Amino acid sequence: MVWGANRTRLWPSVVIAALGLLFLDNEANTRPKRFISDPITGLALAGHDPVAYFVDGYPRRGSDEYTYQWGGALWVFVNQGNREAFKLAPHAYAPLYAGCGGYALSEGYATAGNPTTFAFINGRLVFFHSPVNRFLYLVNVDLMATAAAENARKTRCEPLL
Repeated sequence: MVWGANRTRLWPSVVIAALGLLFLDNEANTRPKRFISDPITGLALAGHDPVAYFVDGYPRRGSDEYTYQWGGALWVFVNQGNREAFKLAPHAYAPLYAGCGGYALSEGYATAGNPTTFAFINGRLVFFHSPVNRFLYLVNVDLMATAAAENARKTRCEPLL
């Protein structure tokens, strides 16, 4: 066996193992953070500006020049105005379910949401693991949102309301 040939098969296992460690629930390893952040950079939303979703309608990468520590993660912003808006009302701009995928939560498990696959549900930003998950959630949004909210606490993806 050659490492290069099996590398693509190994990545899903590595990602699943990393997520499993992130969500272990025991006294020695309780996840104190309110938001999923990139395990390498520590940035919330993989470095996307949370206010830009609402202002521009799409995700934009933030700048290291405009940062703010909140909810156990480092948030980055496109400009000073977006950072100040977030400081004034972080609960309005932060994603629902701590950045976990909405559809996965409705099914009873947690996955990290993809910051480029999102929807606005009742004025709140919700991430999804994939476009298919987004579609399945939006087809029956009321039922899915109710189930996701019920499962958020169990999976440590509590929404900030």
